[in-house]
Amino acid sequence: MNIRPLGNTGRNVSEIGLGTWQLGAGWGDVTDATATETLHAAYDAGVTFFDTADVYGNGRSESLIGAFLRATPAARERVFVATKLGRLDWPNGFTRAKVRQFTEDSLRRLGVDALDLTQLHCIPTDVLKRGEMLGWLEELKHEGKLRAYGASVESMDEALFCVNHGGVSSLQIIFNIFRQKPIATLFDAAQAKHVGLIVRLPLASGLLSGKMTADTHFAADDHRLFNRDGQHFNVGETFAGLPYEKGVALADTLKTRVPAGVNMAAWALRWCLDFPAVSTVIPGARNPQQARANVAAASLPPIDAATHAALAAFYAAEVSAHIRGPY
Repeated sequence: MNIRPLGNTGRNVSEIGLGTWQLGAGWGDVTDATATETLHAAYDAGVTFFDTADVYGNGRSESLIGAFLRATPAARERVFVATKLGRLDWPNGFTRAKVRQFTEDSLRRLGVDALDLTQLHCIPTDVLKRGEMLGWLEELKHEGKLRAYGASVESMDEALFCVNHGGVSSLQIIFNIFRQKPIATLFDAAQAKHVGLIVRLPLASGLLSGKMTADTHFAADDHRLFNRDGQHFNVGETFAGLPYEKGVALADTLKTRVPAGVNMAAWALRWCLDFPAVSTVIPGARNPQQARANVAAASLPPIDAATHAALAAFYAAEVSAHIRGPY
């Protein structure tokens, strides 16, 4: 597993991380035993970056990671845990008191003295731009409650605001073959300011695995069913904002570009890693097999320049007009 620096945190992390939304809720049922096995499988495969949030299963994801760290003492020194706050008690959680409460709750669930990284969790743009919440995180950093802070954002406008604000160590963004806007609008600015980029939805909620069809079944509690058109939260968080049937068709078109013998999901992750501005990508996993499969991308060679150019042209001509939600 290769490692990369995470912004100005002073820490290096695995270039393939683990997103743990799936282990909390919203992707169908995952038992505690399977979730624990998934964390171990990722760690044993070289993953040292876990991304979580207080809202994932109302603390369940954080608690599972905390239990894993207690059961695996060596992992506490190696694993960098990034959590998020701001979506619990929506829209009443944007106060100094709530930010402090959410932080204390995450510390307790994770069982640590200081959080490696706390990220504002896709809060409203107007709240973000007031700057108060970033200031409250700075206070908590000075108090030793957290070592670094950043933001998970929906749009490039929000991302650039954070880059230019100062104090922000990282940004979490949606980025994949279907969501290429950050390349031109964000990457240079983030690198210039030493802000690390954490890539979520690198597989567009599984579309870029190449395994989905128009008839694929999703459980009732899977956001890929109940939020397909943004019924409950930003539509961009589900299939990267693409209408499902269109996304399946676009993924089918991409299959012809995947080299023979290469897993499409690993190839799509490799595409993300080809950009030096990216610190880590955080595909999710619902079981140990998926966690191990994600790591395979780190061993693939970089994608050639001609294919990158073709994929950029494909995005511009076939994909970008269909993306919904803030971008």
